[in-house]
Amino acid sequence: MVEEYLGKAGYHVIRAENGAGGLALHAREPVDVVILDLMLPDGDGLDICRQIRARSESPILMLTARGDPMDRVVGLEMGADDYLPKPFEPRELLARLRAILRRTRPAKGGSKPDVLRYGRLEIDRGAHEVRLDGAPCPLTSYQFALLLALAEHAGRVMSRDALLDTVKGEQFEAFDRSIDVHISRIRAAIEDDPKKPRRVITMRGSGYVFAKAQD
Repeated sequence: MVEEYLGKAGYHVIRAENGAGGLALHAREPVDVVILDLMLPDGDGLDICRQIRARSESPILMLTARGDPMDRVVGLEMGADDYLPKPFEPRELLARLRAILRRTRPAKGGSKPDVLRYGRLEIDRGAHEVRLDGAPCPLTSYQFALLLALAEHAGRVMSRDALLDTVKGEQFEAFDRSIDVHISRIRAAIEDDPKKPRRVITMRGSGYVFAKAQD
């Protein structure tokens, strides 16, 4: 159903019947985004997510029928960029897929600087890369987009809803706590001490702010 719907929307879709086939297909075929069901006939989709992320930065959109929110949190921790619970409207899948592609494909035109520099931290739009002291920081495409949104509004408090709206392009769940998981991962990658963040700061009850002045 997903293959047929996305094909009619103009996307070229390659499909695997199980996790092993998906890993083999991903290893030999370049893809713009992976749509990964957690319920697989030959294993756990979370493990497949982990294996893909260990060798590739391909964006991953998880599909899950599980009711436990911890499954989604674990998936995001393992490197998935977004998730969509089943059953879902095909139009929402398409909207989320387009949002991921907007974040990962280079922007055309515009006069924004290619590299934002804040002290020892660099955010490179063109390379879609974050560097601390010149060394790349391991972030997913969603986390890169989230950090970029914060950095573009440095010094300004952004609520979770505002961040979701900016990064995803449209409002989704108002109480989507997955954004906190992503912030935690960003801090682990860019902060000297993630438990005492000085770059991405929590404003209790309001949201997050990216510090303008950094060492």
